[in-house]
Amino acid sequence: MRPQIVLFLMGLILSISSCRSDFETEASTGKLEFSKDTIYLDTVFTNIGSSTYRLKVYNRSKNDITIPTIKLAKGLNSKYRMTVDGMQGNKGKIFNNVDLLAKDSLYIFIETTVNIADANPSDFLYTDQIQFDSGQNLQNVELVTLIQDAVFLYPKRFADGTTETLPIGNEKIEGFYLDENDPINGNELQFTKKKPYVIYGYAAVPANKTATFEAGTKVHFHANSGLIITNKASIKVNGTVSTTDKMENEVIFEGDRLEPDFENVPGQWGTIWITDGSTNNSFNHLTIKNATIGLLIQNNDGTTVSIKNTQIYNSTNYGILAQTAKINGENVVINNAGQASLACTYGGNYTFTHSTFNNNWNSSQQVAVAISNYVAGAIPEVKDLAAATFNNCIIYGSYSNEMTLNKKTGAAFKYQFNNCLIKFDNTSNKFATNPDYQFTTDPAHYNEIILNKDPKFFKIAQNKLNIDATSAAFAKGNSAYLIPLDVLGKTRTSPPDLGAYQSMEFPK
Repeated sequence: MRPQIVLFLMGLILSISSCRSDFETEASTGKLEFSKDTIYLDTVFTNIGSSTYRLKVYNRSKNDITIPTIKLAKGLNSKYRMTVDGMQGNKGKIFNNVDLLAKDSLYIFIETTVNIADANPSDFLYTDQIQFDSGQNLQNVELVTLIQDAVFLYPKRFADGTTETLPIGNEKIEGFYLDENDPINGNELQFTKKKPYVIYGYAAVPANKTATFEAGTKVHFHANSGLIITNKASIKVNGTVSTTDKMENEVIFEGDRLEPDFENVPGQWGTIWITDGSTNNSFNHLTIKNATIGLLIQNNDGTTVSIKNTQIYNSTNYGILAQTAKINGENVVINNAGQASLACTYGGNYTFTHSTFNNNWNSSQQVAVAISNYVAGAIPEVKDLAAATFNNCIIYGSYSNEMTLNKKTGAAFKYQFNNCLIKFDNTSNKFATNPDYQFTTDPAHYNEIILNKDPKFFKIAQNKLNIDATSAAFAKGNSAYLIPLDVLGKTRTSPPDLGAYQSMEFPK
C-alpha cells in the first residue's frame, strides 16, 4: 500500500473519531451503579493511616454523562480522602463535573487517618458517605471504620532529625529502652490488656529489669520492630487459657496491619530477641504471628527459658532460632517458616514435650526441626549439644524430610526422640548408613517412632494443627511424658495423643 494512502486512511480515522458526537455528555440522572454500597475500611489504630480501598462506579446507560459532584458528606472536614480516576479534586474531598462514558466505569480509591476522638463513643466507629450528585439524583455509598485506641511506643526524634538508637554489638539499630517512669505512658515495663500496644523500632528491656505481659495483652509491631531482652534483663509473658475463640486471655504479638489480607502474611515485623546473658525468661499462652523470627534466643545465662502453651505462625526465617540456649518447651506449636520452624543450633540444652512442629513453606530448603552443634564462621565453631530431647511430639511438613541433624566433631551431640511422629522419607537410601537416622534400630536415640504417617491436621493453611481420631498421632503417646492439659487447656486422655493438641471431632 502506498504511503500516501496509509496517511490518508489514518487521517480519515482520526477525523471521524474527533467528530464523534457521543463525547458530548448529559447530566447524570441518578442511576449510577456501584461495586459496593458500603465500604468497610477495617480496623485502624488512632492516627495511623489505613490501607487503600477501592470502589468502582458504573454507567450502564447508553449515554455519556457528567456527574455534577462526587464528594464526602462531611466535606473538607472529613477524615476520609479520595482520588477519582487519578484526580485529587479539592483536597481529596470534593470533585466537580466528573465525566463518565456510556457503558464505562471509573475507580474511586479511599483512605483514612482518624483519631479515636472523632469516633462514635458508643461503638468507636467513624462514618461518612460518598455522595454522588444531589437533590432527586442523590446517591450514597457508606464509609465505615472501626478505630482502636492504643499505647504507642517509639524511639525519640531529636531536633537534628536523627532518631534514638540502641547499640547492638558494633552496630546501632533504631530503638529505645522501655521506661518504668515514662511521663506519658507511666510504667512501660508493665504491659496490660487495657489498650493494645503499637511498637515502632526495637523496644529494649534494661538490665536488671523485667517486662511483664498480663493475660489478654495485645502488642502490634511495625515493620522492622521487635523486643530485645538485654543482658541481665527478663521477660515474663503471663497469658492464660481462653474460653472463647476470641483468645481473650492469650497474649498476642503480631504486626500492626489489621486488615484481613494481612492476617497470615509473614515477615511484617522483626523478632523477640532474647540476648546473651538475659535471665529467667518465661512464656505462657503466647501467640506470635507473621514475624521474621518468632523467638531468637541466644546464649542465655544458664537459666532455662520456659516456653509453654505457645503458638508461632508464619515466620519468614525461623519460628524459634536458638543458639547455645537452654529451653524447656511444653505444648509448643510452630507452623510455617522459610528455613525451619524450630532450629536448635550451636549446641545448647533443649527439651520439648507434647509439641507440634510443622512446615509447609514453599521451599525445598525448609524443615520442621533442625538441630546442630556448630555455626559456620563462629569462634569457636562448635559448642556442646548437651541435650535435644523430644517427647510425644509431631515433626511433619510438606517435604520428604522434615528433620535435620547436623554435627561436627569436637563437641558433644546428644539427642533423644521418644514416642514421636517424624516425617523422614529414606526410600532413596541416601541416609541408610548414616548413624544419626536409624529410627528403628537405635534405641539409644529413638524409641517408639512413627515414620512418615499423616497426622491429618485439621486446617494447615489456617494454622489449625488439631488432630482427630483418624490421625496417626492419635493415642500414640507415652503417659510417662504426659502433660495434663493441652495447648488450649483441654484435659488429655491416656494414652495421650502426640503433639500439642488433645484430639477432637472436626466440625462438619
